[in-house]
Amino acid sequence: MNFRILHTDGNARVCTLTLERGTLHTPVFMPVGTMGAVKAMSPNELKDAGAQIILCNTYHLYLRPGEETVAEAGGLHKFINWDRPILTDSGGFQVFSLSPLRKISEEGVTFKSHINGSTHFIGPQRAMEIQRALGSDIVMAFDECTPYPSTYEYTLKSLNLTTTWAKTCLLNSSKTQTLFAIVQGGTYKDLRIESAKQLIDLNFEGYAVGGVSVGEPKEIMHEIIRYIPSELPKDKPRYLMGVGFPEDILEAVEAGFDMFDCVIPTRTARHGTLLTSAGRVIIGNSRFRRDHTPLDLECGCYTCQNFTKSYLNHLYKAGEILGIRLNTIHNLYFYLDFMKKIRAAIEQDRFISFKKDWLSNSYTPH
Repeated sequence: MNFRILHTDGNARVCTLTLERGTLHTPVFMPVGTMGAVKAMSPNELKDAGAQIILCNTYHLYLRPGEETVAEAGGLHKFINWDRPILTDSGGFQVFSLSPLRKISEEGVTFKSHINGSTHFIGPQRAMEIQRALGSDIVMAFDECTPYPSTYEYTLKSLNLTTTWAKTCLLNSSKTQTLFAIVQGGTYKDLRIESAKQLIDLNFEGYAVGGVSVGEPKEIMHEIIRYIPSELPKDKPRYLMGVGFPEDILEAVEAGFDMFDCVIPTRTARHGTLLTSAGRVIIGNSRFRRDHTPLDLECGCYTCQNFTKSYLNHLYKAGEILGIRLNTIHNLYFYLDFMKKIRAAIEQDRFISFKKDWLSNSYTPH
């Protein structure tokens, strides 16, 4: 991995992160392909939308189809026919969110599959083994995602366990993969800073912030977003995990984060919420039944160039699969183009005004 800072505007920055399969231009949004597929999208459609990298998930691919099956296919890139970089989450969040009966020990986590109830174990060494078999470009250290709310005592114990697991991940990492650590600490500022210090001492290639957007009020999440980047190395990529809405990304870019992922663009598309330059559009609303104009006149995506709000409304009301696909194509293009505009604003030293204009003009529901 090679990481270079090209331009800064306050704490916001444009960087390049060069990996074997391509160079990422940051700030970058990673579409989520949890089980090896970004929902409703083909690899070519992702490229057309401007995706530089996608995220897949260790927990889900371990359970189905199994990392051995993926390895037999030649690795995840060949298995899903994606020749650009892939980041794999370690599965820590999924063990937390999908397995309420999990048992945590110093060695790892014993949990029951959300698919069939079978019992499994993943610890830091096993997480590295699975990700090595998958062959992703960026891998994440196995961590405990602290639930919200949690006591100070539990959160301290949890972050120390995350550090212990991070050491094991380092010892079992592959030289052909880039390993990021995950800062925990819940909603406690001193614990967040302590977690960052412990992980920085271990000298990872990149640093992520996890355990946010897990139920805490948005103002608390934004507070964490604002102070934690200054505790992380300037010369390494900073990744904010699982966030978020455009207004959250703007907050995080201003603070100095470089990488983002979230299911919001694909999930909201499936439920009929479309993000446009004029605000959110609820495409199932009856007012769009005879609206024969494009969804977004400023958008260059396939959906906006070829179809009207009336047709998208019809597809949604009829439950047609094509409606989900066209909605998803638009929302992902919107997000990826949004990141492109952010990069341009930083390069031109106008990020703060861009953020202000965006929040005042472009993100009201209607």
